[in-house]
Amino acid sequence: MIFWAVVFGLLVQPLQAGNSSTPGFRLAPGDVLLVSVWKDQELTREVMVRPDGKISFPLAGEVQTDGQTIAQLQEEMSKRIQVYVPDTPVTVMLQQLQSTKVFVVVKVAQPGMFVMQSRMTVLQALSLAGGLTRFADKDGIHVIRKDGTKQTAISFDYGDVSDADDLLPCLVGPNYLTDF
Repeated sequence: MIFWAVVFGLLVQPLQAGNSSTPGFRLAPGDVLLVSVWKDQELTREVMVRPDGKISFPLAGEVQTDGQTIAQLQEEMSKRIQVYVPDTPVTVMLQQLQSTKVFVVVKVAQPGMFVMQSRMTVLQALSLAGGLTRFADKDGIHVIRKDGTKQTAISFDYGDVSDADDLLPCLVGPNYLTDF
């Protein structure tokens, strides 16, 4: 039986959703956007990507955003709103990143969920959780990454990294499924 001292669960944006050939940040449930139509205060508001991956916006209706880049969403919103308000620029800006989360659990000082603002290494995630407890098995750390329905587990040897024997970055953020 394998004893996992620290298990990382990573809830990331679906990498295959939308047009996966288009690089860049992809929207996911929980993200907060500011959508504005130039010179129209009634059509400027914050919207949150709902759990179903959609937003609701006046004149545009229900818009699927999950897996799209901000540029793709801005283009879609422009097409829909241009029908009612021609020749008016539409802007979409990310206000709050809430979709990229890392869960640090088991034998850390403060287990929990943390919002990732950018790329993050395993050591950084451990630091956010207050570090390992004295009971943690430093050689039994596993990073679990989820991409849609696929789940991948990668072993991480804290002892090697902390002793500077192996300084691989072991990124836990989105789009870093093949860093090893």
